[in-house]
Amino acid sequence: MMKKLLFILLLIPLFIHGNDKKIPTAIKEVTVYLSGAQIMRTANLHLKAGTTECTFTGLSHKIDESSIQLSGLQLVSLLSVTYNIDYLSAKESNPEITSLEVQIEQVDLKISLLKNNIASLEEEQKIFNTNRLISGENQELNLEKIKQISIYYRVRTTAIKNEIFSTMLQIAELSIEKTSLTNQLTAMGKAPKKEQGEIRVKFDAPIATTLNLEITYAVQDAGWIPNYDIKSEKLNDPLKLTYKAHVYQKTGVDWDQVKINLSSGSPNLNVSKPVLAAKYLDFGRSYSNRYDGNATSRQKYFHNPTVKRVVGLVTDETGEPLPGVNIVIKGTSQGTTTDFDGNYAVDIRDGQNLVYSYIGLKSKQIPVYSSLMNIRMETDAAALEEVVVLGYATTLQGRAAGVSIRGVSSNNSYSRPQQPKLPLYVIDGVPVDGFIEGDLDESEIQSIEVLTRKNAQVLYGSRANNGVVIITTKKSDLKEGITNTRFEIKKTYSITSNRDITAIELNTFQLDAKYEHFAAPIVNENVFMTTTFTDWEQYNLLPGEANIYFEGTFAGKTTLDPYTAQKEMTLSLGIDPNITVTRKQIKNFKSKSFTGSNRILDRTYELVVKNNKATPIHLKLMDRVPLSQNKEIKVVDIETPNAVHDTKKGLLTWKMQLDPKESKTEIFSFQVKYPKYRTISL
Repeated sequence: MMKKLLFILLLIPLFIHGNDKKIPTAIKEVTVYLSGAQIMRTANLHLKAGTTECTFTGLSHKIDESSIQLSGLQLVSLLSVTYNIDYLSAKESNPEITSLEVQIEQVDLKISLLKNNIASLEEEQKIFNTNRLISGENQELNLEKIKQISIYYRVRTTAIKNEIFSTMLQIAELSIEKTSLTNQLTAMGKAPKKEQGEIRVKFDAPIATTLNLEITYAVQDAGWIPNYDIKSEKLNDPLKLTYKAHVYQKTGVDWDQVKINLSSGSPNLNVSKPVLAAKYLDFGRSYSNRYDGNATSRQKYFHNPTVKRVVGLVTDETGEPLPGVNIVIKGTSQGTTTDFDGNYAVDIRDGQNLVYSYIGLKSKQIPVYSSLMNIRMETDAAALEEVVVLGYATTLQGRAAGVSIRGVSSNNSYSRPQQPKLPLYVIDGVPVDGFIEGDLDESEIQSIEVLTRKNAQVLYGSRANNGVVIITTKKSDLKEGITNTRFEIKKTYSITSNRDITAIELNTFQLDAKYEHFAAPIVNENVFMTTTFTDWEQYNLLPGEANIYFEGTFAGKTTLDPYTAQKEMTLSLGIDPNITVTRKQIKNFKSKSFTGSNRILDRTYELVVKNNKATPIHLKLMDRVPLSQNKEIKVVDIETPNAVHDTKKGLLTWKMQLDPKESKTEIFSFQVKYPKYRTISL
């Protein structure tokens, strides 16, 4: 009976007449964004002339009502479109429930057939026994005949009983299966009814007509996460980069064998036109910090709901690890702090964003987009020690709230006020004398930065005694549209509404790459195999996790972030244990520790690299010489033989070729002078 009912339901056409209220729809296509998705459904209906009200049911309860669109109306007009969430009515027919009902019916049918088989066997046994009695009464049987009949009856009786027993075992197994299916069906029937969305539409048709409607709308709680596999079979081979998408959704409705498109855009962008208001001039106003170069940048990172634990390293602008950085999951009290080496780990239970904060540095709020998140923090202009500014003091007050801003001091509090001195303005790297605010139009400014007195004096000497304001101007008019890379997937996919990940391969690229070993023993005594490649911009890559495979072995995970990469992108292929590097300080006991009022520190370091491999290698070795940020601290007598010395950053770089089993030693030294009553950390 159930099969007949299901068969009849399948034969019902999708043409719904005007008096019917419920309109079934089918998902035709889904465009998945990094956050959110757009659903396209189709429906066929027949409208009579005049006004007809229909309800499209079984939809997601997470629809953005303002995004609903209907197309394919022909001459029909829309009188109203409303979206509601139905909390009361029973859920639309659940395919899982239907499947269970069909399975139970099939089991019942099998049990009935087996019982019929037993009944026929028992009937055969009765007839068999009756025939045996009749034969014995009506015939004179000799001994041989009786023996033959006895053997025949015994064999057949045994066969019948064995078959009945075997059939009963099958019935018992099927009964257990039916009980299990029935329990599942009962549990699903007792499950709380989930809300569903419905769209009610009032049509006005001039004549009776049939419509093939397309209904599109945006939904929340869906998205895709970029993911990469990067493989290298052996040294100096091209890299194979596989670009994948991890698609998830929890919209309340399964996507069953639908066409999937993936977009790097977002349906939630604010597309309202800007409003230009009047500008009024007054004293004490200055350039707005909205001209920070980061203020107008588009969202780069999107929440990855599959990440349950985040690890990473937090550094300052120079790359130094930052201990004690406070890391909190926004909206919760959960968090952690970085250890002495700047490392951290935090479990993500609730929340979508991590907030990083540290005294004197700008706080950062970043969506949890990867299980590996290395963060570089920047100096906060609001943490200025003290800057002497004249004239437009609010320039610095607006950039550094709470900082003492004053004019030139006087020993006599009652003396005539002196005219304060202006800070040094640096425009696009060039110091400009006599610059005052207003010389540049605000629309020309990309960003404004205020240097602390110490940093300013290091870079610009005595000219920076009154502070330095660095202004970067725009080099061109920005006319960037909404970027939207779209991937149209050829095969259809089924994606259930349970947050399970569906991996979809987008493309595979082969990249020419350079290989070299890298070591920086001052921060890590391991030697890393690295690969560098260019021309990656053409592939529309997005920030995401990358699985690294080298020589057929999984080397680990990294984060591929094209937003922070330069022309070349460098990835680590893992640690090479067959190359060792050591760094040690060579003591110079004959050097003087003090000269007059100064203390002198001599530092000499020895770096030893050994190639234990059977093949030659190319190695990049790095170290550093400290930089002074105070005029009372002098770093002198720097000797860096064989190294390339970046004097602005203090970084040393050696490029070396090592043959199999070869060792090489490099030495560098420097001297630090500073007041003997002060302390420093080397």
